[in-house]
Amino acid sequence: MNHRERLRAALRGEAADHPPVALWRHFPEADQGAESFAAAHLEFQERFGFDFIKVTPASAYHADDWGYRASYAPNPEGVRTPIEIPVKEPGDWRRLKMLDVKAGVLGRELRALSLIRKQAGKDLPVIETVFSPLSIARSLAGSSRVVEHLRNDPRSFQSGLEVIAEVTRRFAAECLRAGADGIYFATQMACAGILSREEYARFGRPHDLHVLEAAAGAEVVIVHVHGEGTYVDFFKDYPSGAIHWHDRRTPPSLRDARGILSRCVAGGIDAARFASRKPEEIGAEVREALAQTGGRGHIVAAGCVIPVDSPPENIHAAVAAARGA
Repeated sequence: MNHRERLRAALRGEAADHPPVALWRHFPEADQGAESFAAAHLEFQERFGFDFIKVTPASAYHADDWGYRASYAPNPEGVRTPIEIPVKEPGDWRRLKMLDVKAGVLGRELRALSLIRKQAGKDLPVIETVFSPLSIARSLAGSSRVVEHLRNDPRSFQSGLEVIAEVTRRFAAECLRAGADGIYFATQMACAGILSREEYARFGRPHDLHVLEAAAGAEVVIVHVHGEGTYVDFFKDYPSGAIHWHDRRTPPSLRDARGILSRCVAGGIDAARFASRKPEEIGAEVREALAQTGGRGHIVAAGCVIPVDSPPENIHAAVAAARGA
């Protein structure tokens, strides 16, 4: 099978020559220019031969065009540190403007995606990262303030969330027009200790589904439920081909998810410990994950981005183990 056939088989729950495997990471500084960002992804793919490219923009890239400012400081994940957060008061949500998704930072991401698609080859799927509206709101206001506004001034908050959702839906649609085979839809707020299930159902789900409407014809949609104590089962009826979460950090296990999600699962590798372990430990972890699923309906991946200093030997070990070597 080629890469595309392998991924299609996994999404359908069918047997493949081996499970598809892909890892992804941030590319600090390179992700500030379309050409350098595209080149970093293509070089990473050329070096390790994953079964698809998951495009990973700068952290909180989706907030930049609304006035979010950030810089890099050394950290394992390669994420940015906020400098300026544009939403400080509840009334600020009502002042969010519609964005031209073909301009600014979102336009830069579309240009990078187009470059990746042109050079990746037709048999290699390319998937763009799109964040949920609630996750974008979190970037715009900060983790604690967004929950405070959601609970204390829900009308103002919903006003801003509607703008965010529509901009994100338009961006997702443009990603597909730019050549993406699908989207990796990431939500960061469906966690116990952040929002209740009822709050996510009210403020998250309707806007998530609005965005996902734009990907109705996509070849692949992967829903990523980020964090610990996540409501993974909440997403079992979302229109996606696969669900991805930190299975090594939070329930359910891949094995238990079989009886909950009824679709392809992605995961099996502990991202936080990926760089600190030996290659043989990584290989053993992948083989144990495949034993949980029988290797069917399973995309081998880390729970989130791997550290920027991950040893190449560990990446090769993960790929080799997924492919039975």
